[in-house]
Amino acid sequence: MAMDPVDGAITIDSSNQDISEALRIYGRDEILKISDKYFGHLVSASAHFNMEGISSRCSVTVQMGNLPRMSADASDKDMRTAFNQALDKVATQLRRTKRELREDKPARANKGVLPDGSKML
Repeated sequence: MAMDPVDGAITIDSSNQDISEALRIYGRDEILKISDKYFGHLVSASAHFNMEGISSRCSVTVQMGNLPRMSADASDKDMRTAFNQALDKVATQLRRTKRELREDKPARANKGVLPDGSKML
């Protein structure tokens, strides 16, 4: 089976707990869905799980095109829920970045200006 170039860019691993193949496939599909939705050019992505007491912590990092790396953490008893929460936080960051980069949004003329007319430092 030939690997898609994007498959090599997505890593899902754990340091101290087993990850099922179903969770790996689910994580890969969700990361691809988010990347297609917002910018479409996924450079790299990773999800790392770590057991902390009875809960699992998931850290998701996504690099899209020339944008800065976006990352978020979440913790929950269920690994899939922790992953979904962390990915939702990354999606929020990507959505806000995309909104800032849209060309149909006019630039604010008074950006960085305080109400009294002086400029912010």
